[in-house]
Amino acid sequence: MKIAVLVSGGVDSSVSLALLKHAGYDVTAFYLKIWLEDELSFLGECPWEEDLLFVKETCAFLDVPLEIISLQQEYWDAVVSYTVKEAKEGRTPNPDVLCNQYVKFDAFFKKISLEYEKVATGHYAQTVTNDDGTVDLLCSPDTVKDQTYFLSHLSQSQLKRALFPIGKYTKEEVRKLADSFNLPTAKRKDSYGICFLGKISFDEFLKHHLDTKTGDLIEFETGKKLGTHNGFWFYTIGQRKGLGLSGGPWYVVTKDPTKNIVYISCKYHAPEMERKEFLVERLHWINKPPTTNALSVKLRHGPEQNPCSITINGNNAIVCLQNNDQGIAPGQFAVFYDKETCLGCGVISLPTAPTFSS
Repeated sequence: MKIAVLVSGGVDSSVSLALLKHAGYDVTAFYLKIWLEDELSFLGECPWEEDLLFVKETCAFLDVPLEIISLQQEYWDAVVSYTVKEAKEGRTPNPDVLCNQYVKFDAFFKKISLEYEKVATGHYAQTVTNDDGTVDLLCSPDTVKDQTYFLSHLSQSQLKRALFPIGKYTKEEVRKLADSFNLPTAKRKDSYGICFLGKISFDEFLKHHLDTKTGDLIEFETGKKLGTHNGFWFYTIGQRKGLGLSGGPWYVVTKDPTKNIVYISCKYHAPEMERKEFLVERLHWINKPPTTNALSVKLRHGPEQNPCSITINGNNAIVCLQNNDQGIAPGQFAVFYDKETCLGCGVISLPTAPTFSS
C-alpha cells in the first residue's frame, strides 16, 4: 500500500512516519507550505524553516522520500480569510477544524496522486470500519491529547482515506517510541499554537489584519464604564486574562461588535448566571444522526465532555448542558460524542444570554 504521510517537524508526525516505514509500507512524506509571501512580512521570518529542517533530518534518517507542496492560496481562501471574517463579526473562530476539513483532507487529497490509498497524519484519533462500510471516528486513549474535536467536520470519504498511526497511543507512549526509533524530533517540544500561526500569537495575527480600535469595557450588571480595550475582536466569551482591571477576577460576558463594547462581570460564576443552553447550526454528522438525545459535547479542545441533551430540528439543534460552561462562544464548534465515538459537530450561533435574577 502506498501511503502519503503529512509531516510537520514535530514528534507526532515523525513517529507516525516511522511506524509506517517500519511496518513495511511504501511511504512518501509531504510537507505543506501555507504562508503567502505578503504574510511573511508580518511574521518577520519564515515560520517553516526550523520545522522543515527537522522534517528533512527525519526523512533522511528513515530513508523516506520527501515532497514539499504549496497550499498557500488554498490556506488563505479556506482558513485565514475565514478566521479574520469571523473575528471581525464578533465570533470566535476555530481555524484548526477548517484546516483539517479543507486543506489537509481536501486540497491536499486533490494535489497528490490517487495511487496513494491512504493519507496519514499525526493526529491523536482512531477510526473503525463498520460492517456496512461506513467509518466511525473514535477518541484517543489519551484524553488530554485527543484531537477528534479538530477532526469532527470530516466526511465519510475523507475518513475512509485517512490514517492515524498514533491514534491508539498516549503521548507518553509516543515519546517512548520516538526514543526507541532514535528520531531527530524525539526531544523536540510540542507546539501549542493555532494550526497556521506556529509561534505567532493569535492577538498579533488579529492586530495585523484588523488593527486596533479603542472601545469601552462595561460592567454587565450596572452599565458602568470600567476601562477601555483595543478592539472587541481580541476577546472571547468567558475570557479572564488580559483585561487589566483590579477588583476582579473579571470575565468577558458578551460583546457588541456594532458599538465595539466588551461587557465584563466579576460575578461570572454566580449561581444565578446560568449558561446551559445554546443553539447550534450547520449540523454535520460523520456517519448518521444520533438515535438518542442523551449525548455529551465539547465546546473546545480538551479532555472534558459535558453531558447534554440535544433537540434536532433539521440542520439546527438546541443543546442543553448538564453543567454550566463559562465559554459558550458564537462561532465556536460544538462537537458531539456518544461515549468514545465522535458523532459530528455544529457551529454555536446563539448562546442563551446570561441574566441576573432581581
